[in-house]
Amino acid sequence: MASNQAAEKIAPYVFLGMTAVTGLVDAVSFLSLGRVFTANMTGNIVLLAFATARVPGLSMTLSSAALVWFLMGAVLGGRIMARASRDSHIRIRFAARAFLLEVLFLTAASLCAIGYTGNVTRPSVRLLALIALTALAMGVRNAAVRKLAIPDVTTTVLTLTLTGIAADSSIAKGDNVRLAKRISAVLAMFSGAAVGAVVIRYYSVAAVLGLAAAISALCNAALYRSLRTSDEL
Repeated sequence: MASNQAAEKIAPYVFLGMTAVTGLVDAVSFLSLGRVFTANMTGNIVLLAFATARVPGLSMTLSSAALVWFLMGAVLGGRIMARASRDSHIRIRFAARAFLLEVLFLTAASLCAIGYTGNVTRPSVRLLALIALTALAMGVRNAAVRKLAIPDVTTTVLTLTLTGIAADSSIAKGDNVRLAKRISAVLAMFSGAAVGAVVIRYYSVAAVLGLAAAISALCNAALYRSLRTSDEL
């Protein structure tokens, strides 16, 4: 058990960083990739439904592409995690491999976005590539995080987190269980999305995706270092 402590201690902080990355990615996808979500598939399904109903400004092609590539990423992440045992330390080790793919996909997306102007009047190869790369990254990560099954740490969906804040509050006669963790996740997502929107406005899509890739890389490096520390204990 002692050998697991270093990795398990750092994991919640790593996942907060990844939650901020989700905000950055969804800022890019919604504001610059044709009103789609490539990280939040709940929102993307709703947008796909609106597009099916021919709501102006939405695209079935783009929303469908985001969904398909996200699912492909989830399959890839699932195959990686399927080889992990039930031991939490081993699961984190395999998750780190999946997170490394996220870094690679986001890095590729940031390079692909260099010079991208956000023109979505018609689906272009670059636009579809950006949707594919960011959705793949988020699908791989979500599959890994799901297998780890850490309470209140999904890195993508905040509906249950917000529900937990309210339902377990003192007002609801709860015990405020994991309140700090839940609030931190909400703030991380909010901050990532807000920063992403500002950087897109004043700089570029490539800058936001580069920042997302850098934060993801730092999170993964911290996780690998904690795993090495755990192995040495």
